[in-house]
Amino acid sequence: MGAGHDHGHGTAAGASRGRLAVVLALTMAVLVAEVVGSLVSGSLALLADAGHMATDALGVGLALGAVTLAQRPARGRRTFGWQRVEILAAVANGLLLAGVAVVVVVEAVRRVGDPPEIDAGVVLAVAAAGLAANLAGLALLHRGRRDSLAVRGAHLELLGDALGSVAVLAAGGVVAVTGWTPADTIGALLVGCLVLPRAWSLLRESLDVLLEAAPRDVDLDEVRAHVLSVEGVVGVHDLHAWTITSGLPVLSAHVVVTDEALAAGHGGRVLDALGSCLGAHFDVAHCTFQIEAEAHAGHEAPVHD
Repeated sequence: MGAGHDHGHGTAAGASRGRLAVVLALTMAVLVAEVVGSLVSGSLALLADAGHMATDALGVGLALGAVTLAQRPARGRRTFGWQRVEILAAVANGLLLAGVAVVVVVEAVRRVGDPPEIDAGVVLAVAAAGLAANLAGLALLHRGRRDSLAVRGAHLELLGDALGSVAVLAAGGVVAVTGWTPADTIGALLVGCLVLPRAWSLLRESLDVLLEAAPRDVDLDEVRAHVLSVEGVVGVHDLHAWTITSGLPVLSAHVVVTDEALAAGHGGRVLDALGSCLGAHFDVAHCTFQIEAEAHAGHEAPVHD
């Protein structure tokens, strides 16, 4: 028996699909400009930012593909459709970010003590264009970042890119004013260090979803207390809450109801009360309850949550 079901197939990320497409186009344009600019200027900081942009382009592309697949309706064995693909894309995105950070830091260390000549003018021009594109992308994804891990991953990447562009601008400015070329290597290191915390944050949230941890805003002890407060309910076990994809938390529980309530035909009333209670206090879109008589415990598995 169930209550509180939401049979819509849209996901939180679907509303941002058009914005993700625009951000992908902007990212690709900046990537090309930075690769060309790094080759012309000899700047490692610009090349590091280009590498970061490359993973961003792939990450945004993954996010765009994931949210597109997530819109496909559930059918056959995929009873929740392709909605979990968004989380897999977020994991891939986090791994890519971590990989880029390591490569940039290693290359920067290799350049210590042997910095090449840098064309600061080219670095400043390309980094400024990259910063402008990043700020535009951030504005496009600002609204959807709270509702979707895929969109949040893309937003975090753009934020890191914007900070990276600032670091490259600063390094280029130092080289232009003082001629001190090691500033470019330091800028590259800063770009690499900016990436790692964002990669870890994205991976941690994505892995929590894949491991079916309870959503952060759902306290199972509070849920249990609310279920037990419903008239006629005397127990609850096998209580589970998890997340299918961003914006789609689900909950299931076995609810023990008094024999008197069941004999009086009040099972439906208990279900309605449970759905109303949890809907009013917790942001859970899909709740499933199994109503049980008090004597049913003898037929259950010996271990309950």
